[in-house]
Amino acid sequence: MNFLLRTADSGGDPAPTKSRTAGPHSGPARSADRSPAPGRNAWRWLKAALLPATVAIFAACGVQAPPQPPRVEIPQQIKDLRTIQTGRTLNLTFTLPVLATDGENLTKPVQIDVFRAVSPTGQKPATPDTNAAPCLSLTAKELPRYTIAGKVDYPFQLSPQEFRQSIGSAFSFAVVAFTRGFMGHPRRSLPSNVVSSRVIDVTKPVTNLTVKTTQTALVLTWSKPAETLTGAPPAHLSGYRISTSATGKPGSFQPLAETTATHFDDKIFQFGKTYHYRVSAVSTLDGSQAESAPSAAVSVTPRDVFPPPAPTGLTAVNAAGAVDLLWNASSSPDLAGYNVYRSTDGGPFERVNKKRVPTPIFHDTSVEPGHHYQYAITAIDLSGNESARSKPATVTTRSSGAH
Repeated sequence: MNFLLRTADSGGDPAPTKSRTAGPHSGPARSADRSPAPGRNAWRWLKAALLPATVAIFAACGVQAPPQPPRVEIPQQIKDLRTIQTGRTLNLTFTLPVLATDGENLTKPVQIDVFRAVSPTGQKPATPDTNAAPCLSLTAKELPRYTIAGKVDYPFQLSPQEFRQSIGSAFSFAVVAFTRGFMGHPRRSLPSNVVSSRVIDVTKPVTNLTVKTTQTALVLTWSKPAETLTGAPPAHLSGYRISTSATGKPGSFQPLAETTATHFDDKIFQFGKTYHYRVSAVSTLDGSQAESAPSAAVSVTPRDVFPPPAPTGLTAVNAAGAVDLLWNASSSPDLAGYNVYRSTDGGPFERVNKKRVPTPIFHDTSVEPGHHYQYAITAIDLSGNESARSKPATVTTRSSGAH
């Protein structure tokens, strides 16, 4: 890279101008003009500005960064593989890798190979050979169908005939995640943890699931399954697993509780909120557990139609031109207040207060002298439910002029 710096005329500095002295006929003598010419100043400024840039360009032309090898995206190892039998299905669940072994995010589509080994009844579960051909491959296009919030839940289904033949056998699974590199070459992760499930002849799904709303709980009841999937008596039935969901959508049900009874009280609920429930029967054999297919889901939106208990301990005493009432505070957790009712000389009870009374005390200034009054109190909750009236309290106001 060559640069040539020249002037427009000579390629060098401009020649100096000679001074002249006055001749005999030239008039007054003039001194030589020693101030720099405008062109000379511009030239010097241009050289000062271009020199550092020229040096920098030469330096840049001589430096090259070393070539970087292409990034190899190998997915991190899957370590949370689980399996559980549900009916005739072996559900495989695991977290889909999002990071490569270098700790950076994966940018290439991830695929999954599933490996299986089957051990007959009485033999220990075998370890799948992850160097052999997989029994199942899930492509990047297929995985979203089984993935919710980064969690894969794949149903490995057995046909009725295969299920009958496999009862007592142990199914072992391992998975390998991989991406495709140069020329489509797979970049495989390390094999996952190995999980096993021994196939049990589980019961048919639970039936007749119902939910009843009470003031303190949502009461679930259901019927005990009468037979297994092969039609045999349920010899290995050990309990039930209840799951719940806020939406009822597939994949949204979460475990709630387990019980050995055919009923369950869900005491943690809110009135006005919708709940969805399912129940599965659990079978246990030699330390292995399996579930029946879940029951049909039932939904309930509990409504608060339950009034608080009636107030207690009401007393009524005469005051100066009034009657003071006092009673025990209600223990209702959603108490909104109280109403005060009064009967005059044996007549019907009528409400006295215009607004709800917030505290268990009331000062009645609307009484008249010489009358017989009965009072009763009710409690009201936030849903507007009103309790029964309390036991009445009686008072007779003093006659006018009485001392």
